[in-house]
Amino acid sequence: MTTASSHTARAHSFNAAAAQYAANRPSYPPALFDAVEDLAGRPLTGARVADIGAGTGIATALLHARGADVLAVEPGDGMAAQFRHSHPDIPIVRGNGNTLPLADASVDLVTYAQAWHWTDPALAGAEAFRVLRPGGALALWWNTDAHDVPWIADASRRIERHFAVNVTAEQRNVGAHAVDPSGRLDLTQRTVRWSRRLPVDAHLANLGSHSIFLVADEEHTTAFLTEERRHLLEVFPDGIVEETYDVKLFVAINA
Repeated sequence: MTTASSHTARAHSFNAAAAQYAANRPSYPPALFDAVEDLAGRPLTGARVADIGAGTGIATALLHARGADVLAVEPGDGMAAQFRHSHPDIPIVRGNGNTLPLADASVDLVTYAQAWHWTDPALAGAEAFRVLRPGGALALWWNTDAHDVPWIADASRRIERHFAVNVTAEQRNVGAHAVDPSGRLDLTQRTVRWSRRLPVDAHLANLGSHSIFLVADEEHTTAFLTEERRHLLEVFPDGIVEETYDVKLFVAINA
């Protein structure tokens, strides 16, 4: 599989696992949205927000709860269907970040939660600034694993060996240059650490909802998850896993 075709397959893989994604993926802490408000220079309450690549609506619902007037934009059939099921009170339209189905200067904030890396940054950046009002902001963020936590670093190495994918490098490369190779967005950055506790099987279901698992052979994935469960129960004998994340946030203002 070529790099381009692999990227496309991974981008589309979530549609068949939308319910698993919605049920098990981590959310985001209140401190993240405090940081968005700080760096964007305005409150979310009353802001017109377009959440792009909204998926099942994890971030969209939190923006809505903060008082934003939010519209979701999602390209995938399965993800959009799950979004409508979970959040019938939040509007959603079909589209992607490279060609936004939005009017010029129509929103105060454009957000991407775990989704910017599926776009062409040059196209998506131009589109974001097209639809932003003057003084509006583009906010991008990712939950990344805290690799300074020993059990997380060990688990990442097991994933890398089994799937021949450098997960650690992918997450560490979530930096200003990777987000904006052109250097035109004048990004400000902040990191927010948080954690959650959940049963080991829910943690494994979270892992299994990631694209490298979804595009792999089912037998290969099952073998890994079975062995991983054994490793995790050695670290967490009570069966409750503590996941620790660093949310990497980037904000650019439409001056």
